[in-house]
Amino acid sequence: MKLTYHPLGDTGIQLVFGQTISAETNQEIRMFAELLKQEQIEGIIEWVPAYTTLSIFYRPDKIRYQALLEQLERLYENIQGGVADAASLVYEIPTYYGGETGPDLNFVADHNRLSADEVIRIHSSQDYLIYMMGFVPGFPYLGGMPEEIATPRRSDPRPKIAAGSVGIAGSQTGVYPLETPGGWQIIGQTPVRLYDPESEQPILLASGHYLRFVPISKKEYDDIAEAVRLGEYKINSSKK
Repeated sequence: MKLTYHPLGDTGIQLVFGQTISAETNQEIRMFAELLKQEQIEGIIEWVPAYTTLSIFYRPDKIRYQALLEQLERLYENIQGGVADAASLVYEIPTYYGGETGPDLNFVADHNRLSADEVIRIHSSQDYLIYMMGFVPGFPYLGGMPEEIATPRRSDPRPKIAAGSVGIAGSQTGVYPLETPGGWQIIGQTPVRLYDPESEQPILLASGHYLRFVPISKKEYDDIAEAVRLGEYKINSSKK
């Protein structure tokens, strides 16, 4: 597909890689972002990947729009040749399902005519592609949740959802990195911090990688939470 683009004011440009959300489009965006990182084009400040687009922000006093566009088109030609390496990781997110930290697990089960254990098994059996980050710092937009456990949002959103809460909304699943209001069906919680402003790497995850939920017991949850508090916990990850 031919790359399309349009300006974002006088300091940005948005590249459109397609009209359909897919793993293939996400891979192409990730490859392009990797090339941007390698090329270090003068004047570019940052770039923000999304489902089908990549927004690039730049300093017009360092590089003009047309000159930047020409360089971006050149990079896109390189992607078509498969030049960039976009290897992905799978991050394991330990999750305690149900109980006080997963108050909507039984509702999700009843809605889909499943047992709570079946919901846990289905939810934790996938590797979810992180399409993009957004909403609040560290929130991953995930793809790949089975329709078997799809459940509508709550009709009465909660004023506070605890950080680490794992939820389902429609055909999406996600993890709340901060305490925020929310209407997702909460089925569990992870003790892992997806966002830690005191860390050298404040945001744990990144688009283009994968997330896997790993069921744990309440004791394992408490042990990991303590290790996280002490700064001794390291998340497990492997190459996809």
